[in-house]
Formats: sequence, structure tokens, C-alpha cells
Amino acid sequence: MDRSGLIDAVARKTTSGGELPTEQIGRVVDALFGTVEMSGVIAEALKADRTVTLQGFGRFCLEEGDAVLRPGKALEEFLHDQVG
Repeated sequence: MDRSGLIDAVARKTTSGGELPTEQIGRVVDALFGTVEMSGVIAEALKADRTVTLQGFGRFCLEEGDAVLRPGKALEEFLHDQVG
């Protein structure tokens, strides 16, 4: 999934009570993950040697200088069809 696909998928998930404009979703995606021109908040936190934790989804951290995602319990269960 590329950036446009991610934005479209988020737009579909936010349809309850009215869809969020894709332009706004795009700005949020860019703020989180960054663009070629500017870094996102996740990259900035990692560069400052901080961990970013999203409860259930996982945590972004540095391991031996590389950025990694350590999946959380909810994500692992979903990926292995163990939800519910």
C-alpha cells in the first residue's frame, strides 16, 4: 500500500459521522511518517533516542541503530487470526 492507498483506506474507515477530507488525512500521515522534504514525528522521536508506543499496535524503536517496529499484542493477534 502506498501513501495514496493509505489515505484512501483511512478515509473509508472514518466515514461514521461524515468522511474526513483526504487532504486533512494526508497532512496527518505526512506529520506522522514524514515526506522527502520534512521528517515526521516518529522519525524525529527515534533520532532523539525515544520510543514511540501505540497501545496494541506496537512500538517503534531503535535497535543497533536501525528503526524497527515491535508489534503489539492486538496486531499480533489480528495477523494470526486470534482476535475475539
